[in-house]
Amino acid sequence: MNQGRIAKVTDSRNAEDRDAAIPRNGAARTAKLASIPLGIAGRAVGGWGRRLTGQSAEEVNATLSAKAAEQLFEVLGTLKGGAMKFGQALSVFEAAVPDEMAKPYREALTKLQAAAPPMPTRQTHRVLAEQLGRTWRQRFATFDDEPAASASIGQVHRATWHDGREVAVKVQYPGADDALRSDLRQLQRFSRLFQAFVPGTEVKPLLAELAERMNEELDYQAEAQNQRDFVKAFEGVPGFLIPRVVASAPKVVVTEWATGTPLSKIIAGGDKETRDRAGRLLTEFHYSSPARARLLHSDPHPGNFMLTADGRLCVIDFGGVSRLPEGIPQHLGEMTRLALDGESAKLMRLLRESGFIWADADLRADDVLAYLAPFTEPLAGDTFHFTRRWMQRQAGRVGDTRGRDFRIGRSLNLPPEYLMIHRVTAGSTGILCQLDAEIPARAIVERWQPGFAA
Repeated sequence: MNQGRIAKVTDSRNAEDRDAAIPRNGAARTAKLASIPLGIAGRAVGGWGRRLTGQSAEEVNATLSAKAAEQLFEVLGTLKGGAMKFGQALSVFEAAVPDEMAKPYREALTKLQAAAPPMPTRQTHRVLAEQLGRTWRQRFATFDDEPAASASIGQVHRATWHDGREVAVKVQYPGADDALRSDLRQLQRFSRLFQAFVPGTEVKPLLAELAERMNEELDYQAEAQNQRDFVKAFEGVPGFLIPRVVASAPKVVVTEWATGTPLSKIIAGGDKETRDRAGRLLTEFHYSSPARARLLHSDPHPGNFMLTADGRLCVIDFGGVSRLPEGIPQHLGEMTRLALDGESAKLMRLLRESGFIWADADLRADDVLAYLAPFTEPLAGDTFHFTRRWMQRQAGRVGDTRGRDFRIGRSLNLPPEYLMIHRVTAGSTGILCQLDAEIPARAIVERWQPGFAA
């Protein structure tokens, strides 16, 4: 009798896991993530065999890179949860990937950003009833059961609110919290492997940061408040659209519907004028948000931004936001200005005072300036053309373990209070390079970055 009951409970749980948008079976998720390094190792052995049959090393390496990228993002995308979140975070650094890997990498990322399998309709309805009440349908005039988009921990449905407004309804996947924790623990084990896909980017700290911010991402009521704060800060500001929040609950948020062209499509095929406009507005949004809202949007990947038909930048996801009560620290602007002006001694002194150089580090001021100066190139003239080639050079320079810049970089410290600002700036720069945008970066930074203006 007891065995029969246990079997029924087990069958019920297995059925629920099969129905879930995020599979809850931790062992199954771990096994799938573990398949990434095993698959790469197996293909490497096969690569040696192909070289013995006459294929060149370049041909074999290109094939291995393509297959590795394809497998990496297929696994990250189908698992959703922390795996997909990590894939989205990596996506902004695509511009730094060497040319021989770029094509398969971009194709895999496009699939990842586009969509993942939706959760069953009955499960969506169950979450809505739990979060908005059993009479949730009465709050909507219409509700489309087919999701319009899906992301790492939730999916979005198009609906009409009871007052006639078109709305977007974001519903969190059941089991998202367990999946995030499990995935991020497992991914941290493989951080050195993933490092190869994004040269010049520190994968281990990125994963640690994602794990630290996990609870914020899961709380849709906190996300709704972030969005309300951004709406207030950008109200009436030309060039921007932040959809208003209509209703919220811990695992459901309802906002006004917005229509536009995602940055991913503009990256893939936008004309120069559109790419430049998107890049300029994205840069202004990044640098002006701490001054306007005392907030920093901390999830810069192309899926979170659109250009509307009237040319405004629409931001649609506020799960990752950093609060900066004092705005961007003035020291950052001062350091950038000193590096741009070649003031190595003053720059070195300010870096030490602000904790950017370890106390026992033996560094020459000119070497530190040589390491940092290339990052200020976008601010040297009236406009700057952000390209993949430029970002590849920067990533190759700081990621070359045999070079001086790698050694200098390892001797520098990034204080915790600057970590998020640095990561978001790097991510936004990655999108600018994907856009191939030419923008007046210097004027934007001069206006919004404290301490930079001469």
